[in-house]
Amino acid sequence: MRTALLALLLLFAAPVAAQVVPTEKGPVRVVTVARGLEMPWAIAFLPDGALLVTERPGRLRIIRDGVLSPPLNGVPRVYNSGQGGLLDVALDPDFAANRYVYLSFAESGEGGAGTALARGRLGDEGLADTQVIFRQMPKLSGGLHFGSRIVFDGQGRLYLGLGERYRRDEAQNLGNHLGKVIRIERDGRVPADNPFLNRAGVLPEIFSYGHRNIQGFTRHPQTGMLWLHEHGAQGGDEVNLPRAGLNYGWPVITHGIDYNGSKIGEGTQKAGMEQPLLHWTPSIAPAGMAFYAGDKLPFWRGNLFVGSLKFNTLHRLEIEDGRVMREEVMLKAIRENYRDVRAGPDGFLYLATDNPEGRILRIEPAQ
Repeated sequence: MRTALLALLLLFAAPVAAQVVPTEKGPVRVVTVARGLEMPWAIAFLPDGALLVTERPGRLRIIRDGVLSPPLNGVPRVYNSGQGGLLDVALDPDFAANRYVYLSFAESGEGGAGTALARGRLGDEGLADTQVIFRQMPKLSGGLHFGSRIVFDGQGRLYLGLGERYRRDEAQNLGNHLGKVIRIERDGRVPADNPFLNRAGVLPEIFSYGHRNIQGFTRHPQTGMLWLHEHGAQGGDEVNLPRAGLNYGWPVITHGIDYNGSKIGEGTQKAGMEQPLLHWTPSIAPAGMAFYAGDKLPFWRGNLFVGSLKFNTLHRLEIEDGRVMREEVMLKAIRENYRDVRAGPDGFLYLATDNPEGRILRIEPAQ
């Protein structure tokens, strides 16, 4: 037992590995902040500089000075199967005052499983008073397309991007939460100005619909506008700007095809359905999404970053007037799938790698 414990301490106390890699804007250094995580899914930054990290099997940990904490208490029991598990993590906009942490996760229940959202207060031992404040309905069998990214707007409303649980036609059905963005207050109540409030047969939490599987969700640091991306099938991954009450088309319109090569839906456009800002065909399997607004990597300021689960790449998008002007594909030499991308308050860019021996990486200047 003592030998195993010593080996574990040496693993996390080992010097961080670093690799200098080229980019179009000049070389950057990729540093390993922590290793030994099992399928890390999401990162959040605590005010003291530590990181909160979720592991898909159901663990929430703190990384402080490169050392992983034991799993924190108070995490809901998760449905750990397929793409399900413990997923996103986000701090309340008033975290310094209320200590609330939000977790999205796959939850078992009658009929199967679905995405749920819980919040609890972070203390020394973990989360206290954890409560589920939203449940995707209905729960269904299968382990695909839980979506699950969390973002807050400038008024502190919470948005959760949901997958359609691989029931494609249900993304157009306003009587369920499948393939939707939902908008709620931080305690789970429905805001009084939601677009479908008091409409018969429509769930009041719905903000936008016609989505497939949302795996990246962020807010523009200057405009405050929401940006998301979602997986297509065989091609047709999309970057969209979700707006109240709008229909983003899946599966009626798409730039992808089915996995057997057959056509999906009616084409690539239709009246009353929104066009993507950008689509990737062939698919890159996008994951994680962050705008960079820091000062440590000024040549990237204003750029949008998206990870790829398919090609071991990080994609840098130059944005001008709400349009993508240029795309750079980076970091293939690192040979990792990037599940999460976050811009840290310290001015660096952080990545979580989708791997049973996962790492947290930091991108910083080469000199």
